Amino acid sequence: MSRRSQTRLSVLGALATEPATGYGVRRAIIETLGHFWHESFGQIYPTLAALEEDELVERDADGRFTITKRGRDELASMLAEEPEATPPRNGLLLRIFFAQHLGRKRALELLESTADAAKKKLAEFDAIERAIDEEARPEAPFWRATVRYGVFHARATIAWVEETRALFEKPRAAKSR
Repeated sequence: MSRRSQTRLSVLGALATEPATGYGVRRAIIETLGHFWHESFGQIYPTLAALEEDELVERDADGRFTITKRGRDELASMLAEEPEATPPRNGLLLRIFFAQHLGRKRALELLESTADAAKKKLAEFDAIERAIDEEARPEAPFWRATVRYGVFHARATIAWVEETRALFEKPRAAKSR
């Protein structure tokens, strides 16, 4: 699935949840999908225009977009496709890989800030899970599954930081020539 199709999928999915203006779609993507997906205004508005042209969404009198029956069918079709693997881009790993130029102290500081951020995310995910439980919506198991992914990722990050910290603190073996 191309990047454009992924954008179409995220916009159609947001509109399948509830009608919204372009700004509302962006806000929904940031607030709801933002833990694992992002779209810019520059992607959303042209996508909305194309979806409207393709009769997958329509605008009401208030300027809110709603998904059409055809749009729901397209969404279901897109959801059934295998997701395309995207190459990872991780600024922390890039810095750790080249940390010999940074120094051990600064590398350890990067690790600590990474662990702190992961712990903060765990608290956010806990709050999101409580909110999902309170709503009791039919989408709740699916929403919870994405939150649980975030929980597992944050826990794995914390474990990785602990392991990497220990690796950095080990004395280096002398090279033999």
